[in-house]
Amino acid sequence: MIKNFKWLLLASLSLGIACSDDDSDSTGNVPVSPGSADFSKYVALGDSFAAGYSDNALFKRGQENSYPSFLAQQFALVGGGNFSIPFMVDNVGGFSMGGNQVPQFPTRLYFNGVGPVNVSGVSGTSITDQLSGTFNNLGVPGAKSFHLTAAGYGAANPYFGRFDSSASASVIGDAVVQNPTFFSLWIGGNDVLSYATSGGVGVNRTGNLNPSTYGPNDITDPTVFDNVYNGLVNALTANGAKGVVANLPYINTLPYFTTVPYNPVPLDAATANQLNTQLLGPVKQILTAYGQGDRIATLAAGTSNPLLIKDESLVDYSVQITTALVGAGVPAPQAGLMGSLYGQARHAKKLANGSFVDYILLPTRTIIGTPQAGVPAPFNTVGVTYPLQDGNVLTNAEVGEVKVATDAYNATIKNVAEAKGLAMVDTKAIMAQLLNGGIRFGNYHLTATYVTGGAFSLDGVHPSARGYAFIANEFLKAIEATYGASIPEINIGNYPIQYPQTLN
Repeated sequence: MIKNFKWLLLASLSLGIACSDDDSDSTGNVPVSPGSADFSKYVALGDSFAAGYSDNALFKRGQENSYPSFLAQQFALVGGGNFSIPFMVDNVGGFSMGGNQVPQFPTRLYFNGVGPVNVSGVSGTSITDQLSGTFNNLGVPGAKSFHLTAAGYGAANPYFGRFDSSASASVIGDAVVQNPTFFSLWIGGNDVLSYATSGGVGVNRTGNLNPSTYGPNDITDPTVFDNVYNGLVNALTANGAKGVVANLPYINTLPYFTTVPYNPVPLDAATANQLNTQLLGPVKQILTAYGQGDRIATLAAGTSNPLLIKDESLVDYSVQITTALVGAGVPAPQAGLMGSLYGQARHAKKLANGSFVDYILLPTRTIIGTPQAGVPAPFNTVGVTYPLQDGNVLTNAEVGEVKVATDAYNATIKNVAEAKGLAMVDTKAIMAQLLNGGIRFGNYHLTATYVTGGAFSLDGVHPSARGYAFIANEFLKAIEATYGASIPEINIGNYPIQYPQTLN
């Protein structure tokens, strides 16, 4: 029914890569001034975005092209000082141990003309490395808000562990001890993102004020975020430092959630008829008797049939389906299998007004249409007769949970920025604009389109080098507006939308 779906969405994109760089654009000569800000000691706090994570890995060039690195380069024009980065050893990406790549930290991705693949080789950065010195870029991939205040966080996160000042250090402690005059803080994305990228395999911890009880994919309670965020900014501004903060975009504006459509299933007439009459049709009839017939769609010949998914928020009708099928003469083993498969199954949906959308995760593209191990045919075609499981889809209900938490975090960020007189970047609005038509900068047009849009890297979450340069410019605009500074913007055309396979 489905062949080679893994690269179906990407095969047509390779033609656009070779000409992805437009003609050079110049920002011109701009008078420079720090305004009321003092950039002589700049520190950056945050997560993977601040670190320069890109293409599913942290590597040296990505760190060089992080938005804090870009900001520091521009700050140097108006009195900014040295900006030290805890560089990875090379551009392979990830960590090694004993001469082998650590599987949990793979090498970076590159586009091989057909799709994203990992570069070969082994990272020269050992997971046990320990750097000496003081670092201005304190961006830590994987960090949630409350991780920045956690003493000894380096023991849990090797990205921080390789450059923390001591075994008991915290990120915020290593920042304030430097007595910064200016800071950037963009944190909170991972407080919902890990829940979303796992397909909702986690717990919404709203109402639970004890982060030590949270799992890695849980949603942080908004009150916890509020307390932590206020504490971070209070610590950073205690000695009069100025700074810039950023709010959080809705996660479903990222290519990780928008690239794979909810309805990519191609069926011929014979297969559609078989599904409607022999496989899913009987299930639909049973569910109709319970007022749930709309869970299962009527399929048709063509290429835009919806994916079959499991929705754990639904009432489980597995017993009823099994019983009804046995009563209709279906052998008990087959009836039991169908009951277990379809008791909480439904077809993915997207309403025209956008009020209901299921998001298929980017990695799911590699399994759609493949046979599910251990399940007999014809019930084993993933996404067609075998429902995509919870970790493959972010359902509309799960998106709603993420949105509520994000809105609460953003209210905190806005309130703190206003109370402290800090510059604030509205990344929520920026990401929405990238998704809905894109943004033009001189000769360049950036969108959230996967691979070719220019703004995002191949992991579908983190920016490309050009995307980070664009983000840095948005930070500069906010800084200028708040502090009366005049700082030249970055020519984003100097930076690629993709890194090549070989990167020295």
